[in-house]
Amino acid sequence: MEIVEKLKEIAGNKRSAAGIFLLGAAGVFLLILSGFFDGGDEAEIVEVKPYTDVAQSFCRESEERLEAFLENIEGAGEVEVYLTVASGERYIYASEKKLTESENKRDSEEKFVLVGGSGSREPLVETVRTPEITGAVIICRGCSSPVVEERMYKAASAALGLPTADIYVTTMK
Repeated sequence: MEIVEKLKEIAGNKRSAAGIFLLGAAGVFLLILSGFFDGGDEAEIVEVKPYTDVAQSFCRESEERLEAFLENIEGAGEVEVYLTVASGERYIYASEKKLTESENKRDSEEKFVLVGGSGSREPLVETVRTPEITGAVIICRGCSSPVVEERMYKAASAALGLPTADIYVTTMK
């Protein structure tokens, strides 16, 4: 009840009521005004390149680094790693989005940001994402021990950011 009484007191004061009204009107005006400006929404245009030399190189380097890392686990011995990736490199291009609104119609137009001289214009590459690792097979000499095998699962899962269900560990022959 105290809140209601305070609001009645503030509303009863003409100066306070005028101030609240002006603040509310300014807020509504800013909301209407914001509809006329582009919010800078940038859609993510993605191009996935086929499995390339860069992707193979990334995969091989990752395998070698993981092998060296896992060989340091006590009892592991020699280790070999095979990684699977979802796709090649992903290029994300910068784009501009333009929204136009009328009474019952809302249109949007999206264009790539182009760079280069008058003779050669190409879309601006905003980001190049490396291939996503989706699975791993690990073989090692010491994996006949359940303790070593569990350590391999945990270490690979942490290093790759994969759940253990996407990792297979077995003993080397």
